[in-house]
Amino acid sequence: MTGETVAVHAAGRTDAGVHALAMRAHVELARPVTPFRLMEGLNALLRPHPVAILACEAVADDWHARFSCIGRAYEYRIVNRRAPLTFEAGLAWRVPTPLDAGAMHEAARLLVGRHDFTTFRSAHCQSDSPVKTLDRLDVRREGDRVIVIAEARSFLHHQVRSMVGCLALVGQGKWSAADLAAALAARDRAALGYNAPPDGLYFTGARYP
Repeated sequence: MTGETVAVHAAGRTDAGVHALAMRAHVELARPVTPFRLMEGLNALLRPHPVAILACEAVADDWHARFSCIGRAYEYRIVNRRAPLTFEAGLAWRVPTPLDAGAMHEAARLLVGRHDFTTFRSAHCQSDSPVKTLDRLDVRREGDRVIVIAEARSFLHHQVRSMVGCLALVGQGKWSAADLAAALAARDRAALGYNAPPDGLYFTGARYP
């Protein structure tokens, strides 16, 4: 659009198959362009890809989509029913066996706080440390949907999917809350029960000062 070669810096990275509802990103342009024109031009060029710029604004020179971000939020969507997915194929994880969302929520509280999340970390994770502070991990049921909300300053590669997979084992009665706590304490990827598929994971927000 501008004839420049630019890098797009996003608030976070996601796995292939993961979705983003409210990703933030920034670019540095030498050519002056109004935010509205940039938004309209990018949306025209992005077609037919399933990506859209919802808003655009000028920011301070020291603002960075990734390094200025102080909080990230994810939502994981489980469809808990025997029938196959139709419109939501690729957009949720179908678990056919009944899930006890209450038990999942109680177990999830054990993961909140500052911990070594090595068990829930991909072998390909590039983070300097496996220690992260999980600010929120809630589970609730909405009809045949089980929704998991996770919030932290930053996450490890596969952390949310790995936590959800183990919480699903708790919901199915295959694991107890104590089993989840033991997996966390093991600090060993081999102790992971299950890594949920990327289909149900959504990046839902980036928070800034």
